[in-house]
Amino acid sequence: MLLCMLGAGSGTSDLEDGLPPAPHNCPNKCICAADVLSCAGRGLQDLPVALPATAAELDLSHNALTRLHPGWLAPLSRLRALHLGYNKLAVLGHGAFTNASGLRTLDLSSNMLRTLHTHDLDGLEELEKLLLFNNRLMHLDLDAFQGLHMLSHLYLSCNELSSFSFNHLHGLGLTRLRTLDLSSNWLKRVSIPELAALPTYLKNRLYLHNNPLPCDCSLYHLLQRWHQRGLSALHDFEREYTCLIFKVSESRVRFFEHSRVFKNCSVAAAPGLELPEEQLHTQEGQSLRLSCNTSVPAARVAWVSPKNELLVAPGSQDGSIAVLADGSLAIGRVQEQHAGIFVCLASGPRLHHNQTLEYNVSVQKARPEPEAFNTGFTTLLGCIVGLVLVLLYLFAPPCRGCCRCCRRACRNRCWPRASSPLQELSAQSSVLSTPPPDAPSRKASVHKHVVFLEPGKNGLNGRVQLAVAEDFDLCHPVGLPLKAGSESASSAGSEGLMMS
Repeated sequence: MLLCMLGAGSGTSDLEDGLPPAPHNCPNKCICAADVLSCAGRGLQDLPVALPATAAELDLSHNALTRLHPGWLAPLSRLRALHLGYNKLAVLGHGAFTNASGLRTLDLSSNMLRTLHTHDLDGLEELEKLLLFNNRLMHLDLDAFQGLHMLSHLYLSCNELSSFSFNHLHGLGLTRLRTLDLSSNWLKRVSIPELAALPTYLKNRLYLHNNPLPCDCSLYHLLQRWHQRGLSALHDFEREYTCLIFKVSESRVRFFEHSRVFKNCSVAAAPGLELPEEQLHTQEGQSLRLSCNTSVPAARVAWVSPKNELLVAPGSQDGSIAVLADGSLAIGRVQEQHAGIFVCLASGPRLHHNQTLEYNVSVQKARPEPEAFNTGFTTLLGCIVGLVLVLLYLFAPPCRGCCRCCRRACRNRCWPRASSPLQELSAQSSVLSTPPPDAPSRKASVHKHVVFLEPGKNGLNGRVQLAVAEDFDLCHPVGLPLKAGSESASSAGSEGLMMS
């Protein structure tokens, strides 16, 4: 028995060695599903421990978290999305995201953040979407977003920001940013030249509505121009763009519905606030070159295509657009996909801020060249016309004026005649035969063309009998003389037409 027990024990050990390792345990109060780890709404006051390394999305929203430990994301090398909304985070702290280099989406909305410091977001080089709305942010360091070179969507609405620097965007670059939401804040002033210098693709998704902005003539003219250009941020929230006539909230009016407030702004000089895009017209298949001319030489030049593709040397991904060494943009063969606004972004130490130049390119389809004259078409047309004339000659009835000519022509020519409907009244009607023996002198006149010879009286039985006189008119066949007999024609005679 002892040997059996030892053998069984050794067998169990070998069996365990052959099994695959056990999967990572799911943290308490959390749900693990493949690469998704959800700990939402579990009342957590601290971060869970022993997080599975396979998690690509971590949801810790709707809890009571108050702080984030430095390096707490080190085990999650595959993490791409992190949801921390609806917690009680008042500060982030240095090093909270140092091990999240692969993170693409970070949701910090609906917390208690009041200040965003320079190094709070270090380590998020690949971050594309940052949600900071519905916090208590009152201050942003000038380099708060430094290093977020891939950021394309930034949401800062429903905070307490009273100012925002569009010149440097607090460390953000203009090459990737497409959406900037600053709505429902406490912005009391904005720099009009900084707004005017922004590229079109960012103006299109720059949300400034529901802020206590003053009813300034320069701002009014700028927003009116954006509205006329059809920018979506203005059209989508047109009624929520308001301003204060006086420094009290009760004097708020809508920009686009109370134009009488700005009736004295018509003489204000506004054309210099925003440089209009240069209009270029070209045709498909032609070449095009755009130059990025700035006030002073730029150290770095990049372009943004109408498809929101960032263009740097050597050019676009499909190879249709090239960025040359001098910063200009070249298109060898213009296509319909190249229509739209091209934006040049120039930056450098001698430029006070990033300068942008815009080209609105319209592409017209090339007109097709006229085909060479082809004699085959004329030959075919001639054949068709000839065929139509032949058919008209054969089947069209002659005109009334030509009847006399027809009579003369018919005397010298035999015409085949189609069977008359009267011939079909009976199988024995209109019997044609040779003259009977008892009437040898009865012959068809040589001057008649179609003759219905009257059969003998022995065969008549009250049937209709046809005869054609010598003055039979071809033009009026309906006028045939009818003769009624008392007896039917004999069926012994031969049927048919006698042609002379």
